[in-house]
Amino acid sequence: MRSTRTLFNSAALSVVMLASMLEASSAHAAGKITLMVGGYEKQIYLPAKLAEGLGYFKDEGLDVELLNEPAGVDAENQLLAGAVQGVVGFYDHCVDLQAKGKFVESVVQFSQAPGEVELVSAKHPEIKSITDFKGHNAGVTGLGSSTNFLTQYMANKAGLKSGDVTSVPVGAGATFIAAMQQDAIQVGMTTEPTISRLLKTKEATVLVDMRTMEGARQALGGTYPAASLYMETSWVDAHKDDTQKLANAFVKTLRFINTHSGAEIADKMPKEYYVGDKEGYVKALDEGKAMFTADGLMPEDGPKTVLSVLSSFSKNMQGKQIDLSKTYTTEFVKKVM
Repeated sequence: MRSTRTLFNSAALSVVMLASMLEASSAHAAGKITLMVGGYEKQIYLPAKLAEGLGYFKDEGLDVELLNEPAGVDAENQLLAGAVQGVVGFYDHCVDLQAKGKFVESVVQFSQAPGEVELVSAKHPEIKSITDFKGHNAGVTGLGSSTNFLTQYMANKAGLKSGDVTSVPVGAGATFIAAMQQDAIQVGMTTEPTISRLLKTKEATVLVDMRTMEGARQALGGTYPAASLYMETSWVDAHKDDTQKLANAFVKTLRFINTHSGAEIADKMPKEYYVGDKEGYVKALDEGKAMFTADGLMPEDGPKTVLSVLSSFSKNMQGKQIDLSKTYTTEFVKKVM
């Protein structure tokens, strides 16, 4: 009898312990915040990995997991599917999605220029302007991505019609470079460090440079807020404490970028991001880090520029009234000490 009671008590204790373990595991999973980054080796999105490397997420008591997705449009899809809580990607998705009835907002605005460059393959010296893109393939990270948006805008602005240029999704880094080397694309939009790699080998030349605010204004007609942390408005409203902690971590990261050299920033990044050329990586950082905001705030004139760019070519925007005030928030970044 005593043996049976002991066995029963042991079994009951095991059930309680298992339940406690499952509850703890569930609580841990619920406390994790997963962010999808549209290619975290890209310098335009370096605040994500830099915040992690500096320990700023842990300082805020956050359990943040960063996932890599080379194309921003795929990261956006993961957000809408509920697979991740936030995306480090371009702000223009917030505007585009509102036209489709989806409400997401930039919580921390990382940059005020795209950091993108339109490159022309050295195999095609006949391409001297956007007009010359007609009949050619243009490399973009993904169809529906921000690089695709900007490519369509520039083609439309140059008087080209839909179908004159074929957008080819080639990602970034090695896949972009291979596509250009194999002549699968004759032109393409990409970021650092891919830009520097192709310029160094003289396999491409720069046609349109949007790595600076001045370059962005010339190409796009105004300040173009790009890289950001964006999240579904409903999640932000339901998780204000966690959202504030994320804002704290990222604004502190932006301050670090603003007050440190390219070399100091590079030292905090994974060495594989240098792609064997740390000197080139640092040079690109020094020349391009001015695109980052120092405080995470949305530039006042930025959203209107983005809306103007998208409205010029996107059928999704036709006949839609966009409330730009709902595509971003400054509530959290303004509270960062």
